[in-house]
Amino acid sequence: MGEFSKESCPSVKNILLLDSEGKRVAVKYFSDDWPNNASRLTFEKSIFTKTLKTNARSEAEITLLDGYIVVYKFVQDLHFFVTAGDDENELIIANVLQGFADSVGLLLRGDVEKRTALENLDLILLCIDEIIDGGIILETDANTIAGKVATNAADGSVPFSEQTISQALATAREHFARSLLK
Repeated sequence: MGEFSKESCPSVKNILLLDSEGKRVAVKYFSDDWPNNASRLTFEKSIFTKTLKTNARSEAEITLLDGYIVVYKFVQDLHFFVTAGDDENELIIANVLQGFADSVGLLLRGDVEKRTALENLDLILLCIDEIIDGGIILETDANTIAGKVATNAADGSVPFSEQTISQALATAREHFARSLLK
């Protein structure tokens, strides 16, 4: 059997969710290419500025920025970005982006906008964690991702798909509080 190494797996450098002004909604970095917050904010500003005038609403777009592959898509007032090294396969990175955007859409019940995203930030961060771990891509299927996040967020008494937003938030808060107390 062949050797398994981290280098043989497709990986990403970061996953970003920015608003229509380029401000952070949810971001996660998996690389030391941006060692501090200032360099990360600079990268986010440059990526936002470069992609601002494009029309990536119907399908994902791909660009090269500072030697990184950036795949991005805009949904309502949110901008989804996935960044990878220039040696990664663009189609795999595009699948990660599509899985992220679609699973967020499922979790937010189609109301993909900044206000709703901020109200459900815990679900979005769980979503990122289900997709990528330490930069390694774990899952790209939106239904699977949303199902795992919903399972983690719901307490089981009412199926997640049948909960109201306030019920979903309450169960997510309870689950989060319980996980902190463990």
